[in-house]
Amino acid sequence: MPTDTDIFESLRQELRRGSLILAVLGSLRAEHYGYTLRKALAEAGVEIEEGALYPMLRRLEAQGLLTSQWREEAKRNKRFYRLSDQGRSVLALLTTEWRALGGAVDDILKGEG
Repeated sequence: MPTDTDIFESLRQELRRGSLILAVLGSLRAEHYGYTLRKALAEAGVEIEEGALYPMLRRLEAQGLLTSQWREEAKRNKRFYRLSDQGRSVLALLTTEWRALGGAVDDILKGEG
């Protein structure tokens, strides 16, 4: 039988998955390459492993939400990511949904819902 810790970790991962996507999209309103994006997220209190970030970036780009461009910086080729027009539109919709859902969940947890 799973322990409370096992159950918590599984549910925590589910909770984080959608939240990380929203945080990445929000951060990519400004251009970043992987390392600076990961650093900006960490500074905001959102930790993400490289092994999760790069596949997510590729998936979001394949969905049309991001654009990317290879450029040389400091004598190294780096792939820079930014929201596409569709990404900005989807981010606005997700932000509205996040705020509505978050407010409702907060009310429920406070015992007001």
